[in-house]
Amino acid sequence: MSTHAFQAPKGTRDFYPSDLAVRRHIEHAWRSASIDCGFDEVEGPAFEHLELYTAKSGEGIVNELFSFRRAGGENDYALRPEFTPTLARMVAARAGALPVPVKWFAIPNMFRAERPQRGRLREFVQWNIDTLGVEGAATDIDVIACAILALERLGLTPLDVQVRLSHRVAIGRLLSALGVSEEKSADAMTLLDRRDKLKPDEFATRAQALGLSAEGVASFDLAARATQPLADEISALATKIGIPVEALAALDEVRAAATRAGILEWCTVDIGIVRGLAYYTGTVFEIHEISGAERAVAGGGRYDGLVELFGGPKMAACGFGMGDVVLANVLRDRKLLPDDGAALLPRPDAFVISAGSEAAEAELPRLMMALRRAGFHARSSSKVTRNVGKLLGDAGKARARFAVILGAELTEGQIALKNLDSGSHSGSQTLVALAELTEHLRVKA
Repeated sequence: MSTHAFQAPKGTRDFYPSDLAVRRHIEHAWRSASIDCGFDEVEGPAFEHLELYTAKSGEGIVNELFSFRRAGGENDYALRPEFTPTLARMVAARAGALPVPVKWFAIPNMFRAERPQRGRLREFVQWNIDTLGVEGAATDIDVIACAILALERLGLTPLDVQVRLSHRVAIGRLLSALGVSEEKSADAMTLLDRRDKLKPDEFATRAQALGLSAEGVASFDLAARATQPLADEISALATKIGIPVEALAALDEVRAAATRAGILEWCTVDIGIVRGLAYYTGTVFEIHEISGAERAVAGGGRYDGLVELFGGPKMAACGFGMGDVVLANVLRDRKLLPDDGAALLPRPDAFVISAGSEAAEAELPRLMMALRRAGFHARSSSKVTRNVGKLLGDAGKARARFAVILGAELTEGQIALKNLDSGSHSGSQTLVALAELTEHLRVKA
């Protein structure tokens, strides 16, 4: 009989308990920040009709998707590459019955049929935050502030990551001020969006093709790469680039909202952030690790026309997506994740040990169930041994808070309760009544 060693598909991951504990740690920060910021959790199907994605992004996206047709069927489907089309479809279906603002979050698995590389896999988990039904920079900043709250809870600071902000209206006015014609505006935005993927000479050649003078090309190049803290006056950036300050007026509203929210130190103005062409309509942003060594941790912005595109009413919308892959890389680089993810696994409240008597062996399963019914995380060993020392070692490896030892005292209705927080063998030990065990564990929790 031949054997074959099966492996996970390329670009996917197996999550063993310690690996999944790391992922759940990140998801907990996402979920807790979402709830504390007033967002409700939603979910949708893992696959949608293919046309849902082509309607938003065009036919070109098909090459990036895992698409399929059911055998004998007539409809084409695709595994979801992002959540926003699903969200827009869901909102469009019940727009008249939903409270405004709609504040939703989701943490689904996503799929993209792309070449795997650092920070980008074919299957990944993404946190999505969206607010719909409310216009204005204050809503944009409220969404961004939720992302910052989660990053803070994971231990990151403004010295680790920055929110790089721009605005589609400001970008359009900047291009006009530099002399880019309306016909070339889309090409110029595409070039801005690709600035980090092009060599300087190629960028300059493409900028020249926009019809700019040598001075205009130099100003365009400066605008593509010019950044400054959002805390600074926006007029300083306009002066640096050589354009009227009115061209960047839309960013002043963003700056004022960020000031009120107390997140200025997290934010940088970066006119080179475009986030595509037809999708975004106002504020756009990406969150980057400060050194630029990683891909964007998150990206998003205002997309006021999408719900209408999917058959719903005209509705303002703003949101972002944050993947777990790049974020985990950043956290590891900053030593904010343990070397062994097992340290993040839930700690047992009690590790029940039988000293080997018939009475103890009979009592152990009953006590385990009683503890679990009382809401405690209880474990025991599967080893067949009367060596209590070895069993205490197992309790220590499991990182249990207490060992519950069923020994000779059980005949008198008592058990030994050993505190393991100071070490599996050196913790303090006391005798307690078996009937009062749950109260002792609850008091010491």
